[in-house]
Amino acid sequence: DVQLVESGGEPGQAGGSLRLSCEGSRYDKPNYCMGWYRQAPGKEREGVASISTDGTPTYADSVKGRFTISKDRAMNTLYLQMNSLKPEDTAMYACAADAPRLTLDPREYNSWGQGTQVTVS
Repeated sequence: DVQLVESGGEPGQAGGSLRLSCEGSRYDKPNYCMGWYRQAPGKEREGVASISTDGTPTYADSVKGRFTISKDRAMNTLYLQMNSLKPEDTAMYACAADAPRLTLDPREYNSWGQGTQVTVS
């Protein structure tokens, strides 16, 4: 399994920015997609953004235009730049890896991190 460790979650202000990071153990595989998910108390897990092996991203409508997913392949690190934060962005954010295609469906990911908390007030 791929080991994933998130960081960067902290209290933030509405309208402000945060950047989340996810470091993964080295894992080379064709069609290896990664993504960010979030879950707020009492709500279902929501796919936020995903990125394909060649760097193509996809976003949930709720974050499109505000969040940017990227990766540093050499460092095996995934990022989520979060701008124009809203209180409804408050959630536990987790990264996921090893999906065979670009998708926000969490069922297609085989490895998950523990998550990092983002609170926006």
